Amino acid sequence: MQPTIVDILALPVVRSGLPEVIGGGPLDRPVRWVHVSDLPDLSNLLQGGELVLTTGQPLAENPTSYLEGLATAGAAGLVVELGVHVDAVPDGVAHAADRLSFPVIALHRQIRFVEVTEEVHRSIVAEQYDEVAFARHAHEVFTDLSMKRASLGEIVDAAAGMLGAPIVLEDLNRQVLAVAAQGTAAADLLAEWERRSRLTPVSHQTAVDGPESWTTTPVGAHRQEWGRLVAPRPVAAEGRARMTLERAAQALALNRMVEQDRTALEQQAQSGLIDELRRGRIQDEAEATARAHALGLRPALTYLPMTVRVSETASADQVLAQRRRVQILDAVRHAVRASRQTALTANRRAGQIDLLLSHPPVSTPDALHELCAAIRAALTRLDGVLHAAIGVGPESTRLLDAAGGLAESAHIAEVALSLPPGDKVFHRAADIRLRGLLALIRTDPRVQAFAETELRGLLEHGARHGGDKFDVLRKFLELGGNKTELAKQLHLSRPTLYAKLATIQRLLGVDLEDAESRTSLHTAMLILDLRLRRP
Repeated sequence: MQPTIVDILALPVVRSGLPEVIGGGPLDRPVRWVHVSDLPDLSNLLQGGELVLTTGQPLAENPTSYLEGLATAGAAGLVVELGVHVDAVPDGVAHAADRLSFPVIALHRQIRFVEVTEEVHRSIVAEQYDEVAFARHAHEVFTDLSMKRASLGEIVDAAAGMLGAPIVLEDLNRQVLAVAAQGTAAADLLAEWERRSRLTPVSHQTAVDGPESWTTTPVGAHRQEWGRLVAPRPVAAEGRARMTLERAAQALALNRMVEQDRTALEQQAQSGLIDELRRGRIQDEAEATARAHALGLRPALTYLPMTVRVSETASADQVLAQRRRVQILDAVRHAVRASRQTALTANRRAGQIDLLLSHPPVSTPDALHELCAAIRAALTRLDGVLHAAIGVGPESTRLLDAAGGLAESAHIAEVALSLPPGDKVFHRAADIRLRGLLALIRTDPRVQAFAETELRGLLEHGARHGGDKFDVLRKFLELGGNKTELAKQLHLSRPTLYAKLATIQRLLGVDLEDAESRTSLHTAMLILDLRLRRP
C-alpha cells in the first residue's frame, strides 16, 4: 500500500520541521513519489500522485497559478519550507488550496529534503519489491498446481492460504463447488449462501460489490464463465486479493479445460468398450477385464449393470439440449466418484446412461443404495431434469455377462421412469413385474386396441359427462375389489358407492365381482398409465 500524506507528515524528519496544514483536501491521499523542485511550472514533469517539496520560490511569484498547475497535473499535495525564499505563506494560498481541494503544508523549520525523499522512496520501493515478490510467488504456486492437475479444492485452498482469508468457488446457480474456510466456521460462512450470493451482482471482471462488499472474480473464458471466486470477508491488501483471485481463476479455468478434454477422451473410450461388450465383439473375459481396468474400473468379485433414465423438459434449443446431456453424464460420473466407487459409463442416447459398476463387497450392503441416492440427488438438482429412475440388472462374476445385463437394466429403468414417484432409489426386475411386460408391448396396436376396448364405455362417458367414475374404478381394482376399504378411503356411504359401481358395471358391460374381469380391467388401466407417463 502506498504511503499517504498523513504517513509522510508522521515521519520524524518531517515532524522536526513543525508542519502546519494551511488548507486543501483530505490528507489520506496516496503518494506515488516525492518530487523536489522550485520550478514555477511542473506540468510536464509530473505523472500524478507526487508530493511536491519546495522552498517556496514559485509561491513568491504567482501562488494561485502555481497551485492550479500542480492540481491539474495530478499532484498529491505541496510541502513548502519557510525561511528560504518566503518567510510566510502568501495571502490567498489557503483560499486557493481549499478551492482546489489541494493539500498545502508549511514547514516552519528547515529540514533536509534528501532525507525525506530517501525514506519515502525506500518504503515505496520496498513495498513495490514485496508486491513483485508476491506476484512471482503467486505465479509459481498456481502454475505448479496447474502442472500437477490439482483439484478445484486444492486451488481454492491455495488462494485462501495466500490471502489468509476464506475463499468460495460457486457455479452459475450459486451452488458452492469448493470452499476454504481458513479458520472460520464453514456453517457461518455459507449460511444462506445462495440468497446472499444473488444480492452480489455478477461482473465480467474482478470487482468489489454487493451489500457485504464481496470481492468476486469470474472463472472461465470471457462471456463463457462457468463460476466465480468469492472472497466474502474483507481483505486488507486489496491489490493482492485481486491478483490472487485472478491467478486462481486462471488456474481453475485451465483445470476445467484439461479435465474436460481428458474426460471426453476417457468417456469416449469407456462408451466404446461398453458398446463392444454389449454387441459381443469381445468374447474373452480376460481381455474385457484388462481393458476395463485400464480405463479405471476397479477389479471386483462381481459386476453390476445399471441404467439411469432421465425425464427432461422439452427444448427446441439443440445447443441447450446437448449441454444438458453433458451435465447429466457429468453428474452421474461425479456421484460415482464421490461414493468412492468405480464404473464404466456410456451415454447411448439422450436421457439414458448405462453403467457397469464394480460391485461393492457384501460387507457394505448399503453402498448401492447410497450410490443410487447420490445419483438421483445430483440429477434432480440440474435445470430441466424432472425425474430420474435407475434400473439395476443381475450381478455377475463375469464382466461380459454383466454387459449383457444392460438390456435388462435399461428396460427396468424405462419402466421405472413411467411409474409414479416413490421411495425406491433404484428398481430391479422384481419391482416392475406386469408393468415391465406391458412396457415392452405397449406400442403394439393390438395391445392399445385391447385397452381401449376394455375401458371404452367408461372413457366415452367420462369424455361426455366428466365425473370420478374412472378414479373410483382404479381405486376399486387397486384394493382388489374390497368395497368396505374403498368406501372408507373415498369417504362414501355404502349405498352411494354401490350405485357408482353399478353404473360402472353397466357402462363397461362386465361383472366387477369376476376376478378375470378385474384382471383385464386392471391390465388395460396399466397400459393407459404407461402411455400417459411414457418418458
